[in-house]
Amino acid sequence: MASQNPVAEAPNIWAVAQQQFDHAAEKLDLDDGMRRVLRVPQRELTVNFPVTMDDGEVRVFTGYRIQHNVSRGPAKGGIRYHQDVTLDEVRALAMWMSWKCACVNIPFGGGKGGVIVDPKKLSIREVEGLTRRFTTEISPLIGPDRDIPAPDVNTNAQTMAWMMDTFSMHHGYTISGVVTGKPISIGGSLGRNEATARGAVFTLLQASATLRRPLSGARVSIQGYGNAGSIAATLLADEGASIVAVSDSTGGIHDPSGLDPSRVSAWKREHGTVVGFPGSEEISNQQVLEVECEILVPAALENQITRANAPRIKAGIVAEAANGPTTPEADEILHDRGVFVIPDILCNAGGVTVSYFEWVQDMQSFFWTEERINESLKGIMDRAFESVHTMSTRHEVDMRTAAYMVAVARVAEATTLRGLYP
Repeated sequence: MASQNPVAEAPNIWAVAQQQFDHAAEKLDLDDGMRRVLRVPQRELTVNFPVTMDDGEVRVFTGYRIQHNVSRGPAKGGIRYHQDVTLDEVRALAMWMSWKCACVNIPFGGGKGGVIVDPKKLSIREVEGLTRRFTTEISPLIGPDRDIPAPDVNTNAQTMAWMMDTFSMHHGYTISGVVTGKPISIGGSLGRNEATARGAVFTLLQASATLRRPLSGARVSIQGYGNAGSIAATLLADEGASIVAVSDSTGGIHDPSGLDPSRVSAWKREHGTVVGFPGSEEISNQQVLEVECEILVPAALENQITRANAPRIKAGIVAEAANGPTTPEADEILHDRGVFVIPDILCNAGGVTVSYFEWVQDMQSFFWTEERINESLKGIMDRAFESVHTMSTRHEVDMRTAAYMVAVARVAEATTLRGLYP
């Protein structure tokens, strides 16, 4: 079985993010001064904070909140709880958020946060205590006009509810726009839970039409069966695709005749894993990437497709529902082999787009129907795909380079127009 600690063993993710930026900057012929500005985060906050455990023991946890660039608007980005969180990882994710928001042309900059913790080893009360104290520690940076967190790995709507409540208690009144991804009843948005997966499927529909490879009947393998992966499986099955393999952190399953996503989800809810699903063959997380299929959806952690396994990827289309699943070396191999990659800063931008909708609704105290949200999401994702594909065709570059060129050019333009203060 593949390692359950891929981030720690993988190439340095911050170096990967900077390498991707450098490549786009070179293609754009960006001046040296702007490259120096955009190549590093604007703000970095590291906090070490105590939490009282259920047994009375006091433990100290380390967390981060990083803002990469806020020239186009408030910082936006998730909070992840994971034992392998590093400062470099959060830097990379914050930079990617800058490009992601710019790629789909929403008025946010890039931010990200994380705490080094395995929340599965804590009680609910301990997770709440950790969340409230972490929110307090980063409160000088966050706010609806400054920096707006959201859920990420091992965080969810309940986590955001605790964050919003803590921030609001500090100010003495409800400030629902400080975070997105909240429960509907306290200012969350309809459609937010499905947004990342739905946006990825919209880009796949565009790629299918562009490449003239129909989704109906296409075999799909999905690494990562959490929120994004499981919902993408359901939406793709609704489009007529056949889900032949899926995996979670415990391992994967494969059935060439097709898996029923609803039944797999029910099995996981009951057993805590997709492994053991009746009628399927157990395979590793790495093997899920390499099965026979037309479409591969990496929806887990970073650095999963590398120089080592890229030659064995059999899919013709890779749709990156995860952040940073493909290393630059693997990118070159996939491009040389004619694999069409829908890059993460485009493919999984549905989540931040509907987070933008949620923020707008909170700021106006006026909430939209789910139909309006999904229609607006489709419009933004379709326009973003078209702009990236046009850039790719015009400059004869792969889709990732094109997406970075679109995004970096927009951030650079905003930074130039605002000028340097003082």
